[in-house]
Amino acid sequence: MTATVPQIPAVLDLAGTAVFALTGALLAARLRQTFVTMSFFALVTGVGGGSVRDLLIGAPVFWVRDPWVAPVCLGVALVAWFTPHRWWEGKLLDWADAAGLAAYSVLGTAKALAFAVAPVPAVLMGVITGCVGGVIRDVLAGRPSIIMRPEIYVTAAALAATVCAAGTVLGLPRGLVWVLAAAAGFCLRGLAIGRGLALPAYRRED
Repeated sequence: MTATVPQIPAVLDLAGTAVFALTGALLAARLRQTFVTMSFFALVTGVGGGSVRDLLIGAPVFWVRDPWVAPVCLGVALVAWFTPHRWWEGKLLDWADAAGLAAYSVLGTAKALAFAVAPVPAVLMGVITGCVGGVIRDVLAGRPSIIMRPEIYVTAAALAATVCAAGTVLGLPRGLVWVLAAAAGFCLRGLAIGRGLALPAYRRED
């Protein structure tokens, strides 16, 4: 089978990877780790989700074939190492992460569909692409994973992935579908950041 793998501009692709890598590097910095640990956190956070997706759908692991991805992750770790942590405080990084989450959830779904994955599993591949890197980061850091917290994060990735899959199945123009899907995921995540929107927790009493 020859899959037509969706392409996005290389600069945007690397920028999304860099944002995710930065969240990993900054977490290691907050934990007062060495530069080696910071670099490792940056790499696994930046490429973790896409790597798992590619392995599951039988595609070449993207960052092994792309000579720029690993250097970008290591470069981000270097920047984080030499800059004061206060530069990255506040909501700026959260909003950048939200944009990366939405875009990568769409890209992961589109790539899975291009490899003849059925729509529902393709949506899950999109969620994996957007979220697994952060899950790996949190587990390595020994803190509660994002999937164990009520704030809307995975749900935003799922919305972006679902809109992407639905639009593709309906045969709508690919560019339009991608933009609408990413916007939907970004807006939902934005509500969680700006208004503290969260899912209700299980409260049933015996």
